[in-house]
Amino acid sequence: MPHHHIDLTDKVALVTGGSRGLGREMALGFAHAGADVVIASRKLESCEELAKEVEALGRRALPYACHVGHWDELDALAGAAYDHFGKVDILVNNAGMSPLYPSLDQVSEQLFDKVIGVNLKGPFRLSAVIGKRMSEGDGGSIINISSIASAQPSPNAEPYGAAKAGLNSLTESFAFAWAPKVRVNCIMAGPFLTDISKAWDLEAFDKRAKASIALQRGGAPDETVGAALYFASEASSYTTGAILRIDGGSRS
Repeated sequence: MPHHHIDLTDKVALVTGGSRGLGREMALGFAHAGADVVIASRKLESCEELAKEVEALGRRALPYACHVGHWDELDALAGAAYDHFGKVDILVNNAGMSPLYPSLDQVSEQLFDKVIGVNLKGPFRLSAVIGKRMSEGDGGSIINISSIASAQPSPNAEPYGAAKAGLNSLTESFAFAWAPKVRVNCIMAGPFLTDISKAWDLEAFDKRAKASIALQRGGAPDETVGAALYFASEASSYTTGAILRIDGGSRS
């Protein structure tokens, strides 16, 4: 993996949605670079499995079950991270969801609130409580994981696209709110071939990719790691409020 030149020795990273997909790869990338990792997701067993992999790399790990859409659970998550490690240097707001629905008029209030909760409310609360502690301490880096659905038409994912557009806005606002000691940046992700993509019509996707993505393919989950390491480390010491597209050159 091309990230060993980034040194995160003795840093502590907290990754939501950290047990699978992009979050899993970022958690492992941070560990390879020397960081200890808090792995948060709804399923504790999955967090514990990844924690063993992190520990096999010689780093410490805290697996923690948390629903990012539940406000009080986020305060508890932050508290557990600080109680266990004494600090958080890197926060990655990666957890996300975009449930399918038959038509826009059949989007229920419960579905809408759940999508906003996980994709926007959760990152707001974690960035508020952890960002405040970072700003009062030695500083840190917050990395939001957004989506190209936030910046271009997103049929069948309208609430998700709206929530991620809000996350883009929070990135810029929090960059000023917690400056100068905390940097806040965003990865705007395109289509990645995570476990979620197993539900896609991959033949149809490949056809669209050849016509609408410059690199003509979906991304591999570990192709977010380089950008995450950049934003997490001193390599990006003069970068804040940035929104970086990693989408293979997707055409809007």
